[in-house]
Amino acid sequence: MNNQITDEQENVILDAVDRFLERDVKPYAHALEQADEYPHEIVEKMKALGLFGATIAAEYGGLGLGARTYAQIVERVSTVWMSVSGIFNSHLIMAAAVQRFGTEEQKQRFLPRFATGELRGGIALTEPDAGTDLQGIRTHAVKKGDRYVINGAKTWISNSIQGQVLAVLVKTEKRDELRHKGMSLLLTEKGKGFSVTRKLEKIGYRGIDTGELLFEDHEVPAENLIGGIEGRGLNQILGGLELGRINVAARGVGIARASLNDAVAYAQIRKTFGVPICEHQAIQIKLADMATSVEAAKLLVRSAAEKYDAGERCDMEAGMAKLFASEAALTNSLECMRIHGAYGYSREFNVERYYRDAPLLAIGEGTNELQRQIIARALIARNPA
Repeated sequence: MNNQITDEQENVILDAVDRFLERDVKPYAHALEQADEYPHEIVEKMKALGLFGATIAAEYGGLGLGARTYAQIVERVSTVWMSVSGIFNSHLIMAAAVQRFGTEEQKQRFLPRFATGELRGGIALTEPDAGTDLQGIRTHAVKKGDRYVINGAKTWISNSIQGQVLAVLVKTEKRDELRHKGMSLLLTEKGKGFSVTRKLEKIGYRGIDTGELLFEDHEVPAENLIGGIEGRGLNQILGGLELGRINVAARGVGIARASLNDAVAYAQIRKTFGVPICEHQAIQIKLADMATSVEAAKLLVRSAAEKYDAGERCDMEAGMAKLFASEAALTNSLECMRIHGAYGYSREFNVERYYRDAPLLAIGEGTNELQRQIIARALIARNPA
């Protein structure tokens, strides 16, 4: 689906990301995360690096990277500070919806500005009574002349405070119609009737802005309806969630790897009974299991990403990757804390951040309970008796 690049080109890109992380993120991540402060300077560096256009086609000013390369970028970023990956991931899901389903006019108008980071944003799906069950959304848009008028509320929306535009999932038919019908995606820029009512406080995934939104007679040009035809929004966003789940899985690999790295380093320094704790069998078993889960999760992410790049259906593969990698992040972060003992419980170390960040991955982009259903249904469909 995206332009394929050579291994050498991929290595050049990944090396540039590593340098950026070492120089511009790692020294500041701990303080910014503890303060829950938006990383404005890091965002400016990400613009220059082209991360806001990572998966946007080169013809629209992006890097045109495939999901495989993109997942490796996300893994590296999340190993240093997971929140940074969310700043460009939600943005790129919005961009993917425009690139895959938008009109040519929409692509020409929005994608170059998305790619540079001039226009940043994300997707607005979740509502107070509709999260995993997107068919339950109530936000609606009524067409009046050449404009849509939106009313409703959204919550847990990443990039909604610092961003300028969101792809908002709305009902565009009568609200008493069947729940799965009449849903559309509207590119919605901030303006009169579009307000952020509050910033949501979180135990982890801090630094990135997560807001609650209210739409009160907010007007959007009809030309901002993605694809130009009503009623296709649910399928459009579900297609984008495949990339989203690959991203969450890659984040899981990053958290699991960071936990492993810190545990391995600390186990060689900390001594008990006169020897480094890495020489104790109980610690060795933990480290072995942690390392194995990192490598297994990485391979599942690669499998899903390669199918996505080939244009093949990958709901099962993305679900497997997301499920396994997020659970690996949860397990490894806890084991890392246990290996560190009291120091793992201290806010001075990154360990407690991994422990706070990891649970989001089991919830976001569809809960892990939902992933199991998706995997099972796809498995049955692909293997009829």
